Amino acid sequence: MPQKEKENIISQTVSKYGGRLMSYIRPKVKNTEDAEDILQEVWYQFSSLTNLSEIVNVGGWLYRVTANKITDKYRKKKTENLEDFVYEDEDGDFSIKDILLMDESAGPEVKMFQDEIWKKLFEALEELPEKQRLAYVENELNDKTLQEIADEQGENIKTIISRKNYAVKHLRNRLRKLYEDLNS
Repeated sequence: MPQKEKENIISQTVSKYGGRLMSYIRPKVKNTEDAEDILQEVWYQFSSLTNLSEIVNVGGWLYRVTANKITDKYRKKKTENLEDFVYEDEDGDFSIKDILLMDESAGPEVKMFQDEIWKKLFEALEELPEKQRLAYVENELNDKTLQEIADEQGENIKTIISRKNYAVKHLRNRLRKLYEDLNS
């Protein structure tokens, strides 16, 4: 199949099925980023096929692959996010993300606490091995998907997931220690 014809088929397929597949994926996964990652994997697999013209039912193929990718996502080792780190105090739950992103109108005490958390977070990041730090920073602070990071580094996605998980665990332990120190 000529490259131009293949590109045309891919373009038409993405236009026809992109929105439908996202609507199919989104309710089945935790967040929009996961849905986008799955859809990106489906399109990558589709575009990598050498026999596009031989697929009899493109829609059926896409939905089957998408369902498999969703299942794979649940089977894979889950990545953790620092924002999932929640403390509970007498006033209820609050997450580390809530504190880090609080605006300055919350008062000077909150600003001081916020500055200390940012400082400790960056100190903890510096303690990590470079590849773990890079996986965390690229994903959490630079908003790159884990797949993008894997592609850029020429690594397996599972390797990047593992690195990020180690980084998150380290950061959680350091922030937990900070929280305990502040409350002792």
